[in-house]
Amino acid sequence: MQRRTFLLRTSASCAAGLLRPTSALADEGVAVIAHPSVRGLDAEAVRRVYSGRMVELDGQPLRPLQLTAGHPLRRRFCSAVLQQSDEDFIAYWTVRRYIGKGAPPRELSSPADVLTQVLATPGAIGYIDSSELRPGVPVLLRR
Repeated sequence: MQRRTFLLRTSASCAAGLLRPTSALADEGVAVIAHPSVRGLDAEAVRRVYSGRMVELDGQPLRPLQLTAGHPLRRRFCSAVLQQSDEDFIAYWTVRRYIGKGAPPRELSSPADVLTQVLATPGAIGYIDSSELRPGVPVLLRR
């Protein structure tokens, strides 16, 4: 009887996973990716890169990339990785630019553009939806 109950529950949970809507797959999480020349950055280091407080690693300039303001994936990245809202991130960089402490990360219009630029640019760091990862793309962290 226990075995039968276990099999029924296991089958039901497997079926539920297969019947999950496609939109749920797109919300799996954020993957922070980097050019193969960038290694060993943890979540705190990624926050420092996106805040302009860490601009190079082992003598190589770091080039953070981001999506345009208001993009849903950018909002998730700001919340999950930077631990702030997109609006707070914009305000932070407005002040930082005004006082002459740098410029915000370069903005791109789509996750596909981010992926292409990260793989083609030494020192580049960006983020994409975890569901868009493909073999050979270096992942620094997932949230």
